[in-house]
Amino acid sequence: MQTAQPQKPRPLYDIIILGASGFTGKYVVKEALKFLNTPSSPLKTLALAGRSREKLVKTLQWAAHPISPPNDVSVIIADTTDPPSLSSLCNQTKLLLNCVGPYRIHGEPVVAACASSGCDYLDITGEPEFMEEMEAKYHEKAMETGSLIVSACGFDSIPAEMGVMFNTRQWVAPAVPNHVTAYVSLESDKRIVGNFATYESAVLGVANMDKLQQLRRSRPKKPRPVVSDHSTFLFVVDILVFHGRGILVPEADMMLGHPDLFKPLPQTMMIAIPGPSLPKGPTIEYQEKIGLRALKLPSADAVVVRRTLVTLMENPHGLPGINESPEHIGKREAYWSSVKPAHFGVKIASKSLLGIYRILGVGVFIGLLCRFSFGRWLLLKFPSFFSFGWFRKTGPSEDEVRSASFKMWFVGYGFSDSNLASERNSKPDMEIITRVMGPEIGYVTTPISLVQCALIVLSQRENLPKGGVYTPGIVFGPDLQERLQENGISFDVVSKTALPSPAPA
Repeated sequence: MQTAQPQKPRPLYDIIILGASGFTGKYVVKEALKFLNTPSSPLKTLALAGRSREKLVKTLQWAAHPISPPNDVSVIIADTTDPPSLSSLCNQTKLLLNCVGPYRIHGEPVVAACASSGCDYLDITGEPEFMEEMEAKYHEKAMETGSLIVSACGFDSIPAEMGVMFNTRQWVAPAVPNHVTAYVSLESDKRIVGNFATYESAVLGVANMDKLQQLRRSRPKKPRPVVSDHSTFLFVVDILVFHGRGILVPEADMMLGHPDLFKPLPQTMMIAIPGPSLPKGPTIEYQEKIGLRALKLPSADAVVVRRTLVTLMENPHGLPGINESPEHIGKREAYWSSVKPAHFGVKIASKSLLGIYRILGVGVFIGLLCRFSFGRWLLLKFPSFFSFGWFRKTGPSEDEVRSASFKMWFVGYGFSDSNLASERNSKPDMEIITRVMGPEIGYVTTPISLVQCALIVLSQRENLPKGGVYTPGIVFGPDLQERLQENGISFDVVSKTALPSPAPA
């Protein structure tokens, strides 16, 4: 006779924000308070968690200003080095928002606690190694317990994911995209200043790229079928498969001083993308249509987009929900049937050539110095010097945050008719440019993105997958763009252009 399993007590809170008193965490609190107990909002109960009660109380006062902080927001002491405190958090909440970085140092204990307890989890990491390692270690456990774990719910990589899907959805049959490049332009009336934790994550990420390569090589591998037809170019990419799922290894993982990342991995997979392979452009590109010079950006965005693409290949209509409504099933299937695969890359862009050289200089500093412990110490000790003032330990002022914004241009090339892609030496004959725009990336856009993902989890949990470790695009795709647009992040089509035919040889 089987013993009945005790029911898990009802969580006290809808959301707990861990790391609420940190640089980014306090802005997440400020954004969350906008939706606490407001009409039609699913967020009714909220708690803040961290190591210092005093700092958490000050954060709540700062975030609520100019009014008094709500009396029903609790403060909880927890530490990423104290697993029992993390388990306690997970047992008290439906959803945990983790704002404690760098995630390679502090993130895994939080993910482990959520995966074990069945608590849902979102974070704002932009660290590919952390994301892939968490998927490898905790995907099966999270599926078993019903814990939905989604990383990269901030500027890394919501605008990129939603932006590239918005672009590919503009290619109405028989038109098909071939490749889409995102150009990220940061703008401000004052100087642009980033958070030290972001800089620290970048330094540690480059320093540990060999570990990321080893992680990818260590994945269990299994053969996969390849299906093609004459109208597609088979884009061969390195892939590692585990738990029946895949990880695409993108070109954007290339970092200065780490050519090993381009060595072939043990298994390849083919993705059907119409037309030729992705063209190789100059190191510094001038994109005439948007008036910007650009340099390849080795960010998490390309990694996350490709992981979404792999999941979509195995689930062409998206991921079904636990107890999905017929209305949402129709919405999900219609949305994903309009998203098309394409090569994807990301570039950092600037109006001035000097700005590009500054970006290149920061990359050289990090790429060379992070190889050595003393070099890493220098980089982290003097971030303002080695980043030409873009990062500092004190972070940006509130005026600097308010004055900053971003534009992310998605320039897509493809074919007006998919049949054209099968012709020998075919070249794209169509261009579609779309754009995503929003406020400052780290302290405004990131909290907006994270909180909107959280509200989807709270309001539509039955329409989302039971559990597992996923990318934000594949989980929130059908619902997120509209929410972002309602909260200050815009999506628009800039142009649709027929390209001139190349002259005959």
